[in-house]
Order: sequence, then structure tokens, then C-alpha cells
Amino acid sequence: MTNSVGISAQLDFDAWVKLKQAHLEQVLDRVLPSADLIPTTLHSAMRFSILGGGKRVRALLCYAAAEVYIQDTSSTDISLTDNAACALELIHAYSLVHDDMPCMDDDDLRRGKPSCHKQYDDATALLVGDSLQSLAFSAISQTSPSQNAQQQLQMLHILAKAAGSLGMAGGQAIDLSSVGKPLNQTELETMHRLKTGALIEAAVLIGAASAQPEASINNAEILALTRYAANIGLAFQVVDDILDVEGDSSILGKTAGKDANNNKPTYVTLLGLEAAKTYAKQLHDEALSALKPFSTQALRLQQLADFIMHRRF
Repeated sequence: MTNSVGISAQLDFDAWVKLKQAHLEQVLDRVLPSADLIPTTLHSAMRFSILGGGKRVRALLCYAAAEVYIQDTSSTDISLTDNAACALELIHAYSLVHDDMPCMDDDDLRRGKPSCHKQYDDATALLVGDSLQSLAFSAISQTSPSQNAQQQLQMLHILAKAAGSLGMAGGQAIDLSSVGKPLNQTELETMHRLKTGALIEAAVLIGAASAQPEASINNAEILALTRYAANIGLAFQVVDDILDVEGDSSILGKTAGKDANNNKPTYVTLLGLEAAKTYAKQLHDEALSALKPFSTQALRLQQLADFIMHRRF
């Protein structure tokens, strides 16, 4: 692990976020098929579903974890993380497209615009999700002169596990089967550690793997990053549940109050609003504590934990 904070740390957090978001938009635009390439409707819908919106939290976590191990973040070395960050956002976008469909959460609004199935149709939305998922694995498996096969296999393994039945898909299955049913806190956390937390944890571990082969990162550091990611992933969902109660659809970019209206178990319905806020802070504090061994090298991960905790949109 390097002792230098890196040039990007000289940027304030907002500037860093905007820089990474703009850069990732260019990467995604390059990776996605052109809208005029046959089948044009499918490719247009894929681009509609991922470009021009979203906070890119998973990609930002990926870049931040890579910066723990990359000394000069102004150099071309940081571009090694681009394919990984792109893949994470493609997987996330695919999950949103499928989650919004009538057979899932049935939501008409996403990122401040119509959901994919509303803008196009159900069949197109299904194919968009399938195609974005496939493209994610294509993106992360692209070869790079500075990455070895071990790194790529490690990243592919982490992403595949996070997206499957032991990750996001499994969490969504539990979510759908839990509508109208009382869940205790352990059951609720199991669902969200899979549905939301798995990809957030993957973002941190893949970011680190993109910068260093697994053999170069000691077990204590991997455990620390995993602990950080697990806590911040759960905090993300608790804050999401709070915003579902306190937020406004025009600001959130999705339908506020929908979970309560659909009789879904949330941290607010289980714990109450104030207790949910207290629990989110506890998770946030645990995440920051996990980063202490990295000192200033984990500046961006610390700032992202604050952003997730205090976000209002």
C-alpha cells in the first residue's frame, strides 16, 4: 500500500465526484452499442436506461477503493479501474430495469424519467436487462497490458457472485416473497445484505482488485475493506428506507412512499423512523472505524460513507 494520498485527493469531494461521474459517462458511452446499430430499439433502450442519470455510487466506491492502492491517480494507472466501474454500473442498471417491471416492483419512475418498460415496453425492458448484464461481463473481462489474468478472474468471480442467487437476485427473491409478511431485523438484514449490499461490497473489493493482484493485498486489509463495505451497504439501504418516508419523488427520482404503500418490510416500519436514523449512524460509524488502518489513503472511501449517510436525493 502506498504512502501517498495521490493527486486526486487534492480535489475537494464534490469536484472529485463530478470528475469521476463525467469520466464514467464517457466510458459507458463508449462501451454501449450505438443507438443506430441493429437492433436499434434494444440499443436505444439500453442507452436510455443507464446514460445521463444516477449518482454512480457503486462506480465511485470502485474508484475510491482503487485509489487506496494507486499512488498517482492522475496517471493512466487509474484507467485500469474504468472497465470494473463500468461493469458495476451496468449490473446495477440491469437490476433497476428488471426491478421496475410489473412482475417485480412495478415502478413507473426511475432516475427522474419513465422506467424502461414505460418508455418502451415490457419485452424490451426484459431484453435490456439481459443485455446490460451480459455487457457488464464483457466489459470487465477486457484485457489490459497492466492487469494480469489473476486480477481479471478475481474481479469476474466477485461480480458474478454479487449478481446471482447468493447476491442481488437472491435478495430480490426474498424481497418479493416477503411482501405483507412480518420480518425481524435479522431477516430484513439478510435480504438487504444480498439485494443492495452485495453489489456495494463487490464494488469495493473489485476496485481494490483492479489496482492490485490479490496476493499483493494482505488479509487484514481485505477484511477491513469487507467490513467497511458490509456496513456502508446496509447503511445505504437504511437511509433509502428513511428517504422513502421523508423524501419527495421529484427529488429522489423514483416514487417516494412506494414501499409502505406496497406493504413491504422496511427498517422504518420495523424500528421506527428515529431508531432507523440511529441505526444508520451506527453502521456509518462502524464503516469509518474499519478504514482506520488505511489512514488518509482511504479518504475517498470515508467521504463516500458520509455521502451515503447524509444524502438527500
